[in-house]
Amino acid sequence: MIAVARILTALLALAGVVGAPSAGASSTSGHKVLVFIEENHTASEALTHMPYLASMTRSYGKATNYRAITHPSLPNYLAIAGGSTYGVTDDDGPSSHPIRGRSVFDQTIAVGRSGRTYAESMASACYRTSSELYLARHNPWTYFSDSGPRANCARNDLPAGGPSTGRLHDDIVKGNLPATGFMIPNACDDAHNAGCSLARADSYLQSWMQVIKRGPDWTAGRLTVIVTFDEDDSSGNNTVAFVVADPRLHGRTVTSAANHYSLTRWLEDNVGAAHQNKAATAPNLKAAFGL
Repeated sequence: MIAVARILTALLALAGVVGAPSAGASSTSGHKVLVFIEENHTASEALTHMPYLASMTRSYGKATNYRAITHPSLPNYLAIAGGSTYGVTDDDGPSSHPIRGRSVFDQTIAVGRSGRTYAESMASACYRTSSELYLARHNPWTYFSDSGPRANCARNDLPAGGPSTGRLHDDIVKGNLPATGFMIPNACDDAHNAGCSLARADSYLQSWMQVIKRGPDWTAGRLTVIVTFDEDDSSGNNTVAFVVADPRLHGRTVTSAANHYSLTRWLEDNVGAAHQNKAATAPNLKAAFGL
């Protein structure tokens, strides 16, 4: 068995993986994934100016060659949620871009698991109009226009509340997080708006992680938290931070190429849904992390 483990570690290293997971790190029936999406910074900027996020890379894991798909924001969110940009090249609202088909949340619900988005500062469920710090273009489920996805969104795309009260807080403390979950901070807590720093986004993330780590989904080992960015600030090659917090990881670094379609594939694989659109050919980042 020791020889087999050594061979496996060597193969992972050749695949661009450093720091193998602890023994037994494999897909778990009923496992959950919660994705935090931040805004408009390169990986270098994020990990330099977000010390808590940087500490997560040391404690758990990161991908160093992870890229967004394009600019501006919206097509990147659609890429994560559906494995395609659907030809969208702007940031217009859901009424301008009705998307046919199913999001990864709808795929999750279709296989009998739970899918949910938590959007900070959103006025009501599945709200399709930007308002103050809530930006609909950061909430991709609101763009999926078929009757089934629209009904799913109305039930499961919810105002987040805050770290001490509200729907996300309650789902964390009750062990009721979904199998496929997005947490969408508002346009200040995600470092999007002018005057809203990465330090603020880092503090906001830390406040949620403190709640998450006390929750039963985390303590039972059935939750992976992923933090990434929609795009860079157009100063680089669209390489963005991709940080994975999971108790099975210990300072793991994945250096092989991946992108937002790899995240779509990860979410599909986690619930056993079929790959759709460009997720079908995306690098298997979940496997690269050994999860």
